[in-house]
Amino acid sequence: MTNVSPPAPETRRCGATLADATSALNSWVEVNLAAQARNVASLKAELGPGVDLIAVVKANAYGAGVEGVAPALETAGVDRFAVVWLDEALRLRALGLTRPIIVLGHTPPPRAAEAVNAGITLTCESLDLARALSDAAVAAGRVSKFHIHIDSGLHRDGLTPAEGLELAIAARSLPGLLVEGLSTHMANSDELDDSYSDAQYAAFERVAAELAWAPYRHAANTATALRRGAFRLNGVRIGLALHGILPANTAGPQLEPVLALRGRLIRVHEVPTGEGVSYGLTWRAPRPSRLGLVPIGYADGWRRGLGNLGAVLVTGHRCPMVGRVCMDQFLIDITDAGPVEVGQVATLIGTDGSAAIRAEDVAADAGTIPWDTLSSLQARLPRIFHRDGLVESVTDSGGLHHA
Repeated sequence: MTNVSPPAPETRRCGATLADATSALNSWVEVNLAAQARNVASLKAELGPGVDLIAVVKANAYGAGVEGVAPALETAGVDRFAVVWLDEALRLRALGLTRPIIVLGHTPPPRAAEAVNAGITLTCESLDLARALSDAAVAAGRVSKFHIHIDSGLHRDGLTPAEGLELAIAARSLPGLLVEGLSTHMANSDELDDSYSDAQYAAFERVAAELAWAPYRHAANTATALRRGAFRLNGVRIGLALHGILPANTAGPQLEPVLALRGRLIRVHEVPTGEGVSYGLTWRAPRPSRLGLVPIGYADGWRRGLGNLGAVLVTGHRCPMVGRVCMDQFLIDITDAGPVEVGQVATLIGTDGSAAIRAEDVAADAGTIPWDTLSSLQARLPRIFHRDGLVESVTDSGGLHHA
């Protein structure tokens, strides 16, 4: 028996248009890189000259797919990148990114050499890590830049002001090191009353004044950057706004949604009045009903709690989710959506005709926030990277492929 290899992923997935690229897919994420680039331009114009836009691309670029998003952001003109873990930063270097990359989270000292060799700026929280960076930098004949994060009141990560000062002074004497920057993070930046930020910023300023020789300062996430211009300093950390979503209670420039989530109905069937559906039979048909099966479930990041609460768009109609969300699929009521057949596209996030469902809407239905909704989208959903409908590349289980 002759074994025949399946077509290469790029021939299965990539095409000139979104319709071509998705014609054989059950479910997928669309990422509009042109809209993302326009968001970068709008945000940079809002921030003004002399303020770095630090693109935060942690958590697989907030679920959008770092392989396609990060290189496009570099092309669009962001000044630096930020992630939380060293492995995320190394992935960016493997993708060919050349801009400075800041690791915001904890890095174990034994991994210092990896950071130094890749030219990655760590956030240092101990003298042990500073010494490891110094040793690695001297061995490599390099200078290792690092930042110190000051816990000004969030009480999550970082060092107290006294600890930060002590570490900076001690590390300054180590060979091969440059204490490049100081950072902090606001606890209630997107709350209606964000006045606690004043106390945090004052605490941060006191440390910064003692360390005037550390030249780079960043204290603002998106909400702080847009609501408090005085806190922008040398750079601001912008995450979800790059995807067209502004934080709560925050005014800003006109931004465009970047991400859409869609699936094709894989079954259409009818149930009589009173019939229950899905696990636990938590929904019963109030009338003879026509149902569609969407091949996306909680294993893809679509929350189980959306059952009987959420909705999707089919033929421009809002169709309620019925019954519990399963691991790989869920049901919708398409009775009022007109003629609908197997293969029809269901939009979970995005637009369909004049109708739209935003990530914010899904988050509200799920009782969470859009950061959670998008970053939960799992890697088994293919990412289709396009520029206003023209496909540029695709990430699926076989990796990144170019059209």
